[in-house]
Amino acid sequence: MSINYQHLLLSCLSLFLLFTQLFHVSLGDVGTAASYNPPYIPTACSGNSAAQFPSSNFFAAAGEGIWDNGAACGRQYLVRCISTAKPGTCNFDQTIQIKIVDRAQTSSSRPSRGGTTMVLSTMAFGTIVNRSPPSVNIEFQQV
Repeated sequence: MSINYQHLLLSCLSLFLLFTQLFHVSLGDVGTAASYNPPYIPTACSGNSAAQFPSSNFFAAAGEGIWDNGAACGRQYLVRCISTAKPGTCNFDQTIQIKIVDRAQTSSSRPSRGGTTMVLSTMAFGTIVNRSPPSVNIEFQQV
């Protein structure tokens, strides 16, 4: 009885491709995000300097879990929405790059929900969600 190695290889390759499509491998961390509105200054990182904000207006205040005694200032993260309480709210095809400019606990403007991993500017939050829920589950990775 001979084994058709080409057929076996093709079957194994097909199974591998199927599993890579079914299971998303995450290289980032999972957390939560809320939003906050202006005024954004003064910030815990750079006070009243408008130069701290990226031109894209994609920035955030760090929650206590990533604040790191102020070392989070200036860090940049890739962020994407992975789920919300309301189905259909995440823009799954949107991944944004944000810059940490403040500490959520002491920000001038209060977040839509406290205790989150990060609090996104209205522009950043509105890019990763269709509607405006109080908070979303996110995947984030420092770049």
